[in-house]
Amino acid sequence: MRMSEGVEWAVHCCLNLAWADAGRGVPAARLAALYQLPAAYLNKQLQALVRDGILMSTSGPRGGFRLGRRPADITLLDIVTAIEGADEAFRCTEIRRRTPWPHTQGDFRDPCLIHQAMGRADLAWRRELAAQTLAEVKATVERSAPGLPGRTREWLAATPH
Repeated sequence: MRMSEGVEWAVHCCLNLAWADAGRGVPAARLAALYQLPAAYLNKQLQALVRDGILMSTSGPRGGFRLGRRPADITLLDIVTAIEGADEAFRCTEIRRRTPWPHTQGDFRDPCLIHQAMGRADLAWRRELAAQTLAEVKATVERSAPGLPGRTREWLAATPH
């Protein structure tokens, strides 16, 4: 399975917004500049997060994005689903019905064993992402790079030159 780069961008932006000054929005262009990303494409990812209530957006010269929920109430699955959608990674097209001997395969009421195996894997992946909150990721990053939150907060708040 492969996720779009938008997922990586979205998770990093949510983490950075968790460190940003409370109540102050960060413009998409400022978030994009932090990682040298295309602002227009990043803005599309941020808007998807707004639609799912993960972020809030305010218009105007002092506007921007900020978290729409507490980091403890945002899971990695929430972010992935906002960017990639909720569809399962595996799409069964029932090719077993196309064999020259379909009558030996049964009545096809139950999903095939391959579909079942892929469904279990997808469920395990989703459970793992759902079990990890932005708050937990934030705490882990802060333990490994204690100065990063302050540097990020200052950089996001600074007026670009």
